[in-house]
Amino acid sequence: MKLYGRTYTRAELLSKVGDIAQLGGVRLSELADGRERGVRIAEVSTGTGFAFTVHLDRGLDIGAAHFCGQALAWRSAVGVTAPTYYEPEDTGWVKGFPGGLLTTCGLSTAGAPTIDEGRALGLHGSISYTPATNVYAGGRWEGDEYEISVEGRVREGHLFGVKLELERRIRTRLGESRLTIEDRVTNLAGERTPLMILYHCNLGFPLVDEGAEIIAPSREVIPSTEVARSGLERWSRMEAPQPGYPEQVFYHEMAADADGYVTVALANRHIGGGRGLGVYIRYRQRELPRFVEWKMMGYGDYVLGLEPSNCWPGLGRAGERARGTLEFLEPGESREYRVEIGVLEDKAAIEALERSIRG
Repeated sequence: MKLYGRTYTRAELLSKVGDIAQLGGVRLSELADGRERGVRIAEVSTGTGFAFTVHLDRGLDIGAAHFCGQALAWRSAVGVTAPTYYEPEDTGWVKGFPGGLLTTCGLSTAGAPTIDEGRALGLHGSISYTPATNVYAGGRWEGDEYEISVEGRVREGHLFGVKLELERRIRTRLGESRLTIEDRVTNLAGERTPLMILYHCNLGFPLVDEGAEIIAPSREVIPSTEVARSGLERWSRMEAPQPGYPEQVFYHEMAADADGYVTVALANRHIGGGRGLGVYIRYRQRELPRFVEWKMMGYGDYVLGLEPSNCWPGLGRAGERARGTLEFLEPGESREYRVEIGVLEDKAAIEALERSIRG
């Protein structure tokens, strides 16, 4: 593996430490204060300065993330809350929305509250408020590479209703500054079930700051509202925080690369005295054909959401059904998703990625 600027074999590293956890790995613990009390977490570090926290009782979503002490993810004023605080009606979902590097929206519904076939559906579904079972968190050697993973199952279901199961594996390696989310969603019911999923990736200060820029292979950028239309010319540029800023949501039609992947990044070339820092998201377009940008430059609510998905959140499930774009899983059918999130450590990495995206 490559670590601290040189390449090591497994034997070389083990000769220098009594426990590989000295360099990186994963540690389980439980939060103990306020509304976060009782939430199990897995804290992962890779030895490069890249570290992140997985919330085991919040759908195996990812909360805090840092690189060399710099925060990458936005944290809402709510903070981490236990799943018992979930309010499913209307927009109650936001009252327990912690932000974080990843909040999963779905699985049978995502997006705006709506009434679909006589059933009232709240904002973004329940999967991010559901504790995981069959959890594994640990590391193992694969040759000279040390693999770190957090895994588990999260189920959305109820009597006379949907029965969907998410199998999630979040993996990384010692010496790397990236993670990969590997998901499989299976319909365990005996009838066809709607499938909506959105990966709500929330970036924050100091990465999000005035002058930071989105780099994306966007063929078309569509404002979702008239408010967003007024900011269309500035969709890719971050601005200073503004009290009373109305959120702007843009829908992107992306161009995939030759391998079928889409890569989107937020780059801040000014941070660190001009050293630069960025975060990229990479996903397979055939699995997640839509992409949403949530630009919120508010005072305190200062966040950029980069969100690959299989739906437009403004429509809600009823709207997707009416348009004929609602996806379904047949009984026993599974769908797989793969999302990679990584750090661009400096300007050179930013410029290399920009060349690969824009040509």
